[in-house]
Amino acid sequence: MQNTTLCYIEKNSSYLLLHRTKREHDINKNKWIGIGGHCEEGESPEDCVVREVQEETGLMLTRYEYRGIVTFVSDTCEGEYMHLFHADAFNGTECTCSEGDLEWVPVGKMTSLPHWKGDEIFLDLIAKRVPFFSLKLVYEGSVLKQAVLNGKELPVQ
Repeated sequence: MQNTTLCYIEKNSSYLLLHRTKREHDINKNKWIGIGGHCEEGESPEDCVVREVQEETGLMLTRYEYRGIVTFVSDTCEGEYMHLFHADAFNGTECTCSEGDLEWVPVGKMTSLPHWKGDEIFLDLIAKRVPFFSLKLVYEGSVLKQAVLNGKELPVQ
């Protein structure tokens, strides 16, 4: 299982999202996701999220919160522990990202854009300020087959 981070940076009721368009063989190709990436040897999730946000956006997080861990299980790729963060303070100037296009997207518009179905679950938990959580998402291809929140199965549509 690999360790990754994902951060939803919020400003004026919008999240800074990455439209993943620039890498040909990308599991997230054409999807809209938060900012993050793989943890390097010796990095904590906090070290990783700060580094990845700065590398991908040019922004330095000044206030962020570790909100939960998402366990991804897939029949097509390696499993993943994704450390999920929410940030609402930063400084710096946005830069161009080598992985796609950055855009501030109103929170209410996010689910109308191409995304992973399971993202809706953890974005709702972030919005409701649910305390630290553990969420397991099981995919077959790109179809969400199972979601388990803090050990309790959720209905999947």
